[in-house]
Amino acid sequence: MKSLQELRDAIDAVDRQLLTLLNDRADLAHEVGELKKTEGSPVFRPEREAAVIHKLQELNTRRLKPESIGHIWREVMSACRALEALQRVAYLGPAGTFSQEAALSFFGTSIQEISCSSLDEVFHATASGAADFGVVPLENSTEGVIARSLDLMLTSPTHIVGETSLMIRHHLLRQAASLDGIEVVAAHPQALAQCQDWLSRHLPHAERHAVSSNAEGARLAKLNDNWAAIASLRAGSEYGLHTAAQAIQDQAHNRTRFGVICLPQTLEAPAASGQDCTSLVVSVPNRPGAVHDLLTPLKKHGVSMTRFESRPARSAQWEYFFFIDISGHPADANVQAALADLRGMCGFFKVLGTFPVADA
Repeated sequence: MKSLQELRDAIDAVDRQLLTLLNDRADLAHEVGELKKTEGSPVFRPEREAAVIHKLQELNTRRLKPESIGHIWREVMSACRALEALQRVAYLGPAGTFSQEAALSFFGTSIQEISCSSLDEVFHATASGAADFGVVPLENSTEGVIARSLDLMLTSPTHIVGETSLMIRHHLLRQAASLDGIEVVAAHPQALAQCQDWLSRHLPHAERHAVSSNAEGARLAKLNDNWAAIASLRAGSEYGLHTAAQAIQDQAHNRTRFGVICLPQTLEAPAASGQDCTSLVVSVPNRPGAVHDLLTPLKKHGVSMTRFESRPARSAQWEYFFFIDISGHPADANVQAALADLRGMCGFFKVLGTFPVADA
């Protein structure tokens, strides 16, 4: 049996090999970047990076878990990408939000972070070119769609080119490590809703104070010793807060799906990967059977619908926009045919984006 020192020496030797190989990869990535410059191709190709990670996960037969391989290679590709161009990524801030975590999960940490005070600002920064990409929440498994994101998608010139799904674990954070003396709990309205049963049982008399983000709640809890925040451990670390209670969300498997947006001139729709989602918004005249007719082209061409949401059109009474996610890529023959039929029957039709489906 090897001694501890022998094992450490062996690890050091492997680390030196890894460093050499990572630099070899960076050299190759740089050559790819130079070729892309001459061709005018984008530095970031989400479908290519997703395919690389999926292939490595399939090839792996040893100790590392698939999710660990995903995290490792995403950081490797992020570091190599940054050698060519540092992506500017906007998200709902301040630092410590789940939106920031989603941005880092999708792009890796080698990016220029742009923290925004509202979802409107994320869309504006991305549409104006102040950011290359934006990361916005689309829906939560407990509370449903993020209505403001859908409303902004409707008129924004950006489109969705990627998605990431984040497990949401809410923690009660404050200056002390106990529940004693808490008078106010500050959090985003979605987080307050996702933890309402726990709050009713453990802090029934505490005021629930809605703020723009969970990280903003953490910032306020840092300033008030009788306040607590519902936020992530990242936010707790950012603001130097104790964890008074862990994982207080009412649903154990609470996830939020985030979309990655950009201008079409920044990145065109990713090529088909074989596991794609196409998101669109449509409206039809308000008449009997209109919604049923809307779904007919999908059934006719064998296209699976994975999401269907309605939002008031606001321009006329009792008229709605319908947000639909379907499985497949517009390059697929059956999807192309279904979209053509839909376009012909809709008063308004817009493809919001097509992108590789995120791992659950």
